[in-house]
Amino acid sequence: MESSDPSSAAVSKTQEISVPPVEGVAGGGTSYGWVDGGLQGSHLGSSVIDPTKVHSADLLHVWSMPSTANVSQQEAPRPLEHVNLLAARNERESFQIALRPKVSWASSGIAGPVQIQCTDLCSSSGGRLVVGQSITLRRVVPILGVPDALVPIDPSSPQINLLPGETTAVWVSLNVPCGQEPGLYEGEICITAVRTDSDSKADSLPKSERYQLYKELKTCLGITESRDHSSSEEMILRLSSTSTTLRRMLVLPAFQDCHENNGLGDMMDEDVMNNVAVRVKLSLTVWDFTLPLTPSLPAVFGISETVIEDRFCLEHGTKGWYDALDHHFRWLLQYRISPFFCRWGDSMRILAYTCPWPADHPKANEYYSDPRLAAYAVPYAPILSCTDAAKNSLRREVEILKTEAHWSKAYFYLWDEPLNMEQYEVIRNISNELRTYTPDVRILTTYYAGPSGSELAPSTFEAFAKVPNVLRPHTQIFCTSEWVLGTREDLVKDIIAELRPDLGVVDICLYGAF
Repeated sequence: MESSDPSSAAVSKTQEISVPPVEGVAGGGTSYGWVDGGLQGSHLGSSVIDPTKVHSADLLHVWSMPSTANVSQQEAPRPLEHVNLLAARNERESFQIALRPKVSWASSGIAGPVQIQCTDLCSSSGGRLVVGQSITLRRVVPILGVPDALVPIDPSSPQINLLPGETTAVWVSLNVPCGQEPGLYEGEICITAVRTDSDSKADSLPKSERYQLYKELKTCLGITESRDHSSSEEMILRLSSTSTTLRRMLVLPAFQDCHENNGLGDMMDEDVMNNVAVRVKLSLTVWDFTLPLTPSLPAVFGISETVIEDRFCLEHGTKGWYDALDHHFRWLLQYRISPFFCRWGDSMRILAYTCPWPADHPKANEYYSDPRLAAYAVPYAPILSCTDAAKNSLRREVEILKTEAHWSKAYFYLWDEPLNMEQYEVIRNISNELRTYTPDVRILTTYYAGPSGSELAPSTFEAFAKVPNVLRPHTQIFCTSEWVLGTREDLVKDIIAELRPDLGVVDICLYGAF
């Protein structure tokens, strides 16, 4: 029934329009197949999308981001640009590839899976950086909404799922070996929207039936090829035709995953992928010099041993405990970060150590002599048990380490952020004790304020700049908080003036910058 009332007609027309839900509200956005920002720009319609027949650029946004960027789940798309990197030998450079679906092409609650394939980077002189060795891909996994964990992507099955209305980042690292030839290396990363396993297998026979059919056809082929039909030319032609037909059947898509050593598995056909993939061009210029194995600026990172014990359900001192610490040590060292493990005592006293084995253990020399290790913490055992046995053990440890060339990398970390003069006095006393048998000892002290109850300044914050004077010569590495300094250049100058390097070698470093 038609209405002559214009307003009624307008209401009727409005009801016929399908309005897309707002992205991020009540599960709206791309989970319903809508393009980011509405229906404008979409020419795919509302039917089921086959990603093998649509260019991936129509299904998802792809763009690159620097390694320093935090790519959030709501990161807005940007234009896709050529990635150009510069690196020396023995250097690692990284960048990110951001992916955000425009529409959904899967029916299982996800926007759809994508396949990420990277070629080797090659130079005109024949140099090569190989995927899986010098080139690694990791998915950036957010923790509580913040980009955090880097989960490796298996090169043999480089597929990840995209979620509706969310941006996903892939972390790409290029590791340039020490012996790599300098020059320009080029390659590309192909991102292809693919069908889900359920979609790709929905129209095929059950696997048991396919295997049975595959077996029978292969047997038939073997019989026809093994007989001698030389007596009849016609029979030979017929068998040849049958053989050709059977061979064509064996290579049908239904039998693809039945072939032995079929590395492609359920991947799309290579020609199809080449036609629909989004290509990110990648160039790396390798300079003609090599970075030293030992960093010129040490970066140390502390790990609580109790966190490792609780997380991995390990008992202190067991083989599994040592293996876990060794795994963390080697993992951080590959990034030129010098790790130390720690356990807290009373009032923020801290037992910090880089090697869980004693100095006379073969593992200790292996740890301390590694050229990638720029600094290591020596455990001050009396922190937890102030007995004569603990003090004698410490002295024996130091005497062994002092005979080694790596002793120049050693330091003691005794107290985490002392607050008052009593705690500062403990550090001074321990320093005096150590200096009786090792005058060149280096002690690291972290702090974010001056000692309370002192007459250095009217407030603990104003006394902050005076800490070097309080701890001289009992601390050689002053580790202060980045958030306290902020952008106050005047405070930095005051601290540097208080360090007085003319009275002894001192360092200043920052913590809490991340």
